[in-house]
Amino acid sequence: MTKRMLIMLGCIVVLIAGLAFGFYLHIQKLIASAPKPGAQTVSTITVTPLEWRPQASSIANLVPVKGVELSSEVSGLVKEVLFKSGQLVKAGDPLILLNADAETAQFNAAQASADLADIVYQRDKAQLAAQGISQAQVDFDWADLKVKRAQAALQKANLDKKTIKAPFSGKLGITAIVAGQFLNPGDKVVTLQTLNPIFADFFQPQQKISQLKIGQTVEMTVDAYPEQKIMGKLTTLNPKVESSSRNIQIQATFDNPKGELLPGMFAKVNVTLGEAQKFLTLPQTAITYNPYGSTVFVIEEEEGKTPEGTPNGQKQKVAKQVFVTTGDTRGDQVAILKGLKAGQEVVTSGQLKLKNSTPVLIDNSITPDNNPNPKPQER
Repeated sequence: MTKRMLIMLGCIVVLIAGLAFGFYLHIQKLIASAPKPGAQTVSTITVTPLEWRPQASSIANLVPVKGVELSSEVSGLVKEVLFKSGQLVKAGDPLILLNADAETAQFNAAQASADLADIVYQRDKAQLAAQGISQAQVDFDWADLKVKRAQAALQKANLDKKTIKAPFSGKLGITAIVAGQFLNPGDKVVTLQTLNPIFADFFQPQQKISQLKIGQTVEMTVDAYPEQKIMGKLTTLNPKVESSSRNIQIQATFDNPKGELLPGMFAKVNVTLGEAQKFLTLPQTAITYNPYGSTVFVIEEEEGKTPEGTPNGQKQKVAKQVFVTTGDTRGDQVAILKGLKAGQEVVTSGQLKLKNSTPVLIDNSITPDNNPNPKPQER
């Protein structure tokens, strides 16, 4: 009985092995008959070294060298407006006259008291010389004179506050103040801005601090004048780094003789960090950024079967994935610090279809932009 069971088990094992082998041959036949994928069409670029001047780019806000919202220090009725909106003024020019009748009268009274005190002091000094009065009386007269003069100076200061003057030279803004209007302390009168020169404030990460120096050239463009490149100088580095962002505030100064640049404008700035260098560059579309590193696909020629779509006699071209170290960017370009050599052919579009050793066909009839100074066009 045991022998018969062993024979039956042996027959079952042989049957299963035969079926498995037959299934394996069938799978192999299907694999062999399956159509092989054709070459993938991509665009490429040849890596060449280009001159690259290191720059730090940022977004800036234009601020005046001097700018203030003029306001009234005291209350009063506007007697006369001495300027027009948009007028250029010099430091000390009167702008608003407030009704100062009461203050003028008080100043005149205080000045008269001071004049009288001076007369008394001079007379008593003469009598002291003739020994007709005591030194104590002369000292009292001198103290009284100083008090009266101080009172007159106080009244003069109150009177001067009734005239609002330009604290510095600049250009006035638009005002709605008219004669007969009553102003309270702190009421805004008009804006005054010094426009030439003008500052551009912007930020850079703390990693750039060692490359930033006073006097470096700064290139600026504004949306109002997109074709115009305005050159200035880096003039101030903030002595501290912002703890919230780890950025340092920077200020550049630009000449603005025509007053075309206005405070509050949005601007783009590039700080030149050093001498021009040679870098291998690629369009940014050629780089695939991954958590484990940046990669590109390099085109290589391999001996083998001619892929479908490739003219006979040509070597098969395949894409090989390699890791690269990227540097700064400018426009559509990115600098390659490690991983590539000059003359290598790199895929610029179509990477999503590729894996290592994927056959490729190159079609450069349409290629990604590769401009260091792109100018977006509205469509």
